[in-house]
Amino acid sequence: MNRIERLVGRLASFFNGIAAAAVVGMMALTCLDVVLRFFRHPIPGTYEIVGMLGAVFVSFSLARTSVDHGHIAVDFLVQRFPKRLQHAVEAINAGICALLFTVLGRQCLLYSRDLKASGEVSMTLQMPIHPFVLGIAIGCAMLSVVLYVHCASWSLKTFRTPV
Repeated sequence: MNRIERLVGRLASFFNGIAAAAVVGMMALTCLDVVLRFFRHPIPGTYEIVGMLGAVFVSFSLARTSVDHGHIAVDFLVQRFPKRLQHAVEAINAGICALLFTVLGRQCLLYSRDLKASGEVSMTLQMPIHPFVLGIAIGCAMLSVVLYVHCASWSLKTFRTPV
């Protein structure tokens, strides 16, 4: 199980690198646009590009955040349970979240396919939108993989913990 967790962790780190590059791109584009506005030559479509890069940033950073357990968790009640029950609650929670993000990723994939078929583009730059929705689907799929691995790991801990 540790080998699978390490592999998923490395893959999540790769996705996080893409998210970091999106943040750098957002920052550079915004700064450049502000400077060029001073000289009366703004970059057209900056708002659109920053918004789409924001979608890439959020969706691609979810998996690494989940690997690091960086999400907010309110577990003051669960901490009072016996260890075995705590592990079971974590496994159930991870499983439910994994199913949710699997459905979300699938729906984004279908929506991306519909956007591509209809030829939907952004208003200012006439840039296709479907690759960014596909990116959200990929980010959700990666988060699902991480959560399924968490579910399996917590399930194993549940059965290995003495009563």
